[in-house]
Amino acid sequence: MTPRIRSLTPAGGIVGSTPVRRILVPAAVGVLVLGLLGTSGASAEPVHGLYEVRGATSAQDRTEIAATGAAIDHVGDESVLVTATPDDAEEIGGLGYGVEEFDVPVPLADPDPGYTGYAELVGVIDEVVAAHPDIAARSVIGRSHEGRDLLAVKISDNVDVDEDQPEVLFVHAQHAREHLTVEMAVHLMRLLTDGYGGDPRITDLVDDREIWILPNVNPDGSEYDMAGSTWRNWRKNRQPNEGSSSPGTDLNRNWAYEWGCCGGSSGNPSSITYRGPAPESAPEVRVVADFVRGRVVGGEQQITTAIDFHTYSELILWPFGHTYDDVTNGMTREEYDTHAALGEHMAEANGYTPQQSSDLYVTDGSINDWLWGDQRIVNFTYEMYPRSAAGGGFYPPSSVIERETARNEEAVLRLLDYADCPYRIIGEEAAYCG
Repeated sequence: MTPRIRSLTPAGGIVGSTPVRRILVPAAVGVLVLGLLGTSGASAEPVHGLYEVRGATSAQDRTEIAATGAAIDHVGDESVLVTATPDDAEEIGGLGYGVEEFDVPVPLADPDPGYTGYAELVGVIDEVVAAHPDIAARSVIGRSHEGRDLLAVKISDNVDVDEDQPEVLFVHAQHAREHLTVEMAVHLMRLLTDGYGGDPRITDLVDDREIWILPNVNPDGSEYDMAGSTWRNWRKNRQPNEGSSSPGTDLNRNWAYEWGCCGGSSGNPSSITYRGPAPESAPEVRVVADFVRGRVVGGEQQITTAIDFHTYSELILWPFGHTYDDVTNGMTREEYDTHAALGEHMAEANGYTPQQSSDLYVTDGSINDWLWGDQRIVNFTYEMYPRSAAGGGFYPPSSVIERETARNEEAVLRLLDYADCPYRIIGEEAAYCG
């Protein structure tokens, strides 16, 4: 009987209830590489395989496995599925876990033309701004390693004025292969502009908030992933790493809060969770961090809430990821309860599973932790559709885009509702919001 595995992963992916064929590779012997993932057209880059790791039953086990540099793609009751180099997989076997070759549940296919590439995205942004010049504006906040513009779209009444209003940030596509998040940005831009003046709720929110959408913060990686004859399963950016033939930094391990602290990222450039040589060493992370720091006015951060969109697993995650504790240094009980209550409130709308990031396994250097720990912004990671690899994994068919982006409308509006004072959701507005 073919086993089935249920899976979860923070800011990286999930495979759930997917039957697979497996070949056992004893831990003492080593591992076999499944195939070439993320190497099309780039022979000098590392070979990554897909493996099932048996005997992992706790968040602590999964953290130990992730510390090898493997990316955990999903979690089962007694096993996890990882994307890893042969060296990573051999190291996992050396820890005492059984390591097995794992068939890709959904083979990599030709890049789906229904997804929005970078040039098309720029065109969509220009179209939205041209159609709604009074409430939408675009700006270039910096450039990627390869020189592509990193764009921000502001949506608000009096869009050219920096008003004293709560601000909300939406970040998309830190990980290159997570193209559905770019479609989420397109959907939000159109929802908030086309709905203005016709939908009373949207109109009030646009009037009373300043909304920032960063539609693709890793355009180099996204374009690389889409450029081959098949999807390349690429996660990182594309900057070279000195002394290594393996390019790229995992943007969501490069943020300057508890960077590299806790075994939640890799120091090996060959790893797909490579954290970079220093915090904010990735130009894309530095640009976005500078943008967020630039929203501090009169000593006060204007951004009150944020969502960082990823795929896949249908989760809503909140900080911290670098520690298993909820109440800890930098997070009081009221602050934790605010994140949890707001996460649960949003999850009621889209059917995602709400939980603290580290309930899955420890990650460090994530935007989730930085936005709260450094900037005190109440924030969440959305892991979008699908719930399992059976729905397409990182590459669901473009036919689901409209349905799955619309699915998050109410959840996002609920975050906007509480942007004036997130602590209102636990009845602590007087204590925290004056």
